[in-house]
Amino acid sequence: MGIISAVSTILGLILLIIGIIIFIFELVGFVKYKYTLNRMHAAGMGDTLGIFICLFGLVLICGVHFISAKLLLVILFLWFASPTASHLISRLEAVTDEEINKYVDVQIGEDLSKQMTEEDEYE
Repeated sequence: MGIISAVSTILGLILLIIGIIIFIFELVGFVKYKYTLNRMHAAGMGDTLGIFICLFGLVLICGVHFISAKLLLVILFLWFASPTASHLISRLEAVTDEEINKYVDVQIGEDLSKQMTEEDEYE
């Protein structure tokens, strides 16, 4: 039983270190990019993956307990909430930015913010 506990602790620590490295790459991407949508992409992708790996490492360290079940529920919640929040913030930026054509190649013939607000009215 001691060997299994030691192996799960070592794997958990390795996952925590990998998660922290992912968070560092996310931070570099967030600082590097100037445009808000690029920053949101770096932050959203890094958060989703980094949180999953770090919390799964904590689950391995804790073992089979009630705390592990709570951590798995947190992972599930954050896997749904983080991309949704990133999408909503990015959509708000796309709708409110009047100079979006400077940063993004818009393939639509009319103004993007006008079309997106019209889509919201139909929903």
